[in-house]
Amino acid sequence: MKLLVTGGAGFIGSNFILYWFQKHPEDQIVNLDKLTYAGNLENLSSIKDNPKYSFAHGDICDPALVDKAMKDVDTVVHFAADSHVDRSILDPDPFIKTNIEGTYILLKAALKNKVKKFHHVSTDEVFGSLSLDSKDKFNEKTPYDPRSPYSASKASSDHLVRAFHETYELPITISNCSNNFGPYQFPEKLIPLAITNLMEGKKVPIYGDGLYIRDWLYVEDHCEAINLVLQKGKNGETYLVGGLTQDIPNIDIVKKILQVMGHDESSTEQVKDRPGHDRRYSIDWSKIKNELGWEPKHSFDQALKETVDWYKTNKNWWKHVKSGEYREYYKKQYDNA
Repeated sequence: MKLLVTGGAGFIGSNFILYWFQKHPEDQIVNLDKLTYAGNLENLSSIKDNPKYSFAHGDICDPALVDKAMKDVDTVVHFAADSHVDRSILDPDPFIKTNIEGTYILLKAALKNKVKKFHHVSTDEVFGSLSLDSKDKFNEKTPYDPRSPYSASKASSDHLVRAFHETYELPITISNCSNNFGPYQFPEKLIPLAITNLMEGKKVPIYGDGLYIRDWLYVEDHCEAINLVLQKGKNGETYLVGGLTQDIPNIDIVKKILQVMGHDESSTEQVKDRPGHDRRYSIDWSKIKNELGWEPKHSFDQALKETVDWYKTNKNWWKHVKSGEYREYYKKQYDNA
């Protein structure tokens, strides 16, 4: 099988490519990535010489490039997105262009090239926010209620994917996942930011009162979920993928990191809250469990410790990212690509 993975140099995309080659070494993968600030080819240095792997540097908003990359592809796994909420608040323009227009261009190319499966990776943020005193969880029937430019753009892309299935019979699946964490995550997100700041002797910033709740999903578990959806998922269906069975506020996430790393709460600082900050996300992932047999293999505490260990072992990687040196890797490795 030949796969086109969009955004494969990003955090989740690169983990997925590494996971896929472990599980399906006979397959071919084309990685199409624009290499924005969060795209890092160092994530994939271990497979850069694999003859079954190829990298295409470019934008999913470029129809000619997308059409070329999709030639003879069986399956598209679409990760590419502008995804940081804070950045979408400061400048929504790239989120609208990449997440909506880029997805549309990919869908048109998938129809033209008669791909057998188009899997769209989305977010639980399209469902809006749950109250702290509620026990409600998002499920596949939850109405969309996006509250930031980022989540609104992802909601729009979800609708486009479904529309191409209903109107043109494009074979699609969608997964809406919760907040991922694990190796190779860009260190502006909460967990890697906290880990690397502590290693640098800096304080860990905490938004507002710190009582915001996210459903944390270890990235390897997410990759396995996508694998199952591609292998066994029903055409046209959506699957929610989460990692937790109980709510954990962000302040408690930070406390767990402090404990693992031998720090106390003096290593934290409260910072001004961001506009429109969603209070709580929580996912009911019973559909993917009951229909496809998926559930997280890692407990949160186990996965968090493994993540801390990874950042301790891979200091050069995150120091390159924080300093911007990771961009030089592409120039050195792919000047002639």
